[in-house]
Amino acid sequence: MLRIMTDGAADMPPAWEKEYEIPMIPVNIMFGDKTYLQFVDLDNEGFYKLVDESKKIPKTSQPSPHQFAEFYKMIAQPGDEILSIHVTSKLSGTYASAVAAAEEVKDLFTVYPVDSKAGSAAIGFMCREARRLNRQGRSAQEILQYLERVRERVRIILTLDRLDYARMSGRVGTLQAAVASALNVKPIAVLRDGALNMAERVRTRKASIERVIQLGEEEFGSQPVYLAAVHARDPQSGQGLLDEAKKHFNCKDAILTDLSVSVAANLGPGTVGLVIYPAES
Repeated sequence: MLRIMTDGAADMPPAWEKEYEIPMIPVNIMFGDKTYLQFVDLDNEGFYKLVDESKKIPKTSQPSPHQFAEFYKMIAQPGDEILSIHVTSKLSGTYASAVAAAEEVKDLFTVYPVDSKAGSAAIGFMCREARRLNRQGRSAQEILQYLERVRERVRIILTLDRLDYARMSGRVGTLQAAVASALNVKPIAVLRDGALNMAERVRTRKASIERVIQLGEEEFGSQPVYLAAVHARDPQSGQGLLDEAKKHFNCKDAILTDLSVSVAANLGPGTVGLVIYPAES
């Protein structure tokens, strides 16, 4: 049997985990001397409340190889294949932990660690399409070839509403020029080829959201796409962005989802954006 799993940096509608059989290994979230497991001990709203109360940004860390090995044993039976799809290795050590764990459990399972070169809803879409292909009878190798074809073309385009999280976290190096600026700017960051880089700085919230859509249009034109609007603690702005984006793209499917804590911890509430994933026929 083919098991398909991912990590807590993936974003998808809650129903997908059950519908498409996609278990998620949680991220470790450290507030002071206390460690929480994402989804287990701390949900997204609980995370934001802790930040509001402490005025500090927690540290997040990838699951360890041991945590991965134990997770594989929990979700699979000896002899199973496991497609382990993870957040870009340029921003996290999660993929490296999966590779190490795959070696540790190789006598029990055949694990295929996949560097998505992406994050957020892009991973969710990849997992869903992998399961659909599996249910059509495609082999693990055929699914891997599909993921290799499309992952180079996935785009994540985000705009920040506030800079205090990025300033406190200090981990978003490509945004530091905007963070240090005295201007009230709205940075736009684009994840391309696995790396998150600041693309532009826009002066107003409205203009930044319009520019997010324009950048996506410049890249994808009228080709069929899977599209997600993502948001950090701002469902109203996320829904508004989704409604407007549907007018500009040839959407095979369009969803709204929260940004994971591992991303929101560095970009902050109010961050919204589009995840655009080419839909192959």
